Formats: sequence, structure tokens, C-alpha cells
Amino acid sequence: MEHTVATTRTAHTVWEGNLLQGNGVVTFDSSGIGEQPVSWPSRAEQANGKTSPEELIAAAHSSCFSMALSHGLAGAGTPPTSIRTKADVTFQPGEGITGIHLTVEGTVPGIDDDAFAAAAEDAKKNCPVSQALTGTTITLDAKLA
Repeated sequence: MEHTVATTRTAHTVWEGNLLQGNGVVTFDSSGIGEQPVSWPSRAEQANGKTSPEELIAAAHSSCFSMALSHGLAGAGTPPTSIRTKADVTFQPGEGITGIHLTVEGTVPGIDDDAFAAAAEDAKKNCPVSQALTGTTITLDAKLA
């Protein structure tokens, strides 16, 4: 992989009120993709059209893992046609984030299930978001399409 200058991405949140009745807006500054509302009920109960820190982590983890797996497979001479990764981030009020489960399905010509599973485990271990989240348990199910 080509090494370049470090990048920093930025988002900010404006929160108004207390935790239980208050609410906030997360703004994606670097990409300009907009604003998303966030609240305690949307985090601890039903989403009701609002995001949460856990959903944002799920988005970051699923995209980073997919990139890492694609890179690893291509480096092994078996580039993928497609990688579909879902990240489930579990939040338990009072405890915090209790786990992240990745589910990946790949279309990868010229590879068997064992090789795909090994590549997926390597991506889980080495993707930068996985490394940043080592304080929580990360599990994985991987299969070929």
C-alpha cells in the first residue's frame, strides 16, 4: 500500500439539555454529507430515525473491514468481486458497548471457504478500526456468496 501523509477526519456534535430529555445533532464536517440527529432514547431504545454512536461505529467498522479484506484478498492474488459486511454494535445502558459482530459475505473467484475465512480473520485483526476498538469483543462470521 502506498504511504501518504496522515489524514484527519472531523465531525462535531452540538448537544442541548440533559442526557435523558436532551438531544443533539452530529455534523459530518470532513465529507459534508450532512447532519444527523441523536438522542438518548434513540441510543438506548428504538432508533426512531436518529443515529447513535454505536451506529456510527458500525458504519466505520464495516467500511474499514471491507477495505482491509479487499486489500488482503487482492494481495493474495484473489481480488474480490464484492464484499458485503454488516457490523452489529451492541450497547448495554449502564455497561457500554458490549460487543461488535461482523458478518461478511464475499464473492471471490478462485478461493475456498477456509481461505476466505482466514483472510476475513486477518482483516478483523488488522483493520485500523478493529485495532482502535480492541477494548471490546469483536466476533466474525465469514462465508462466500
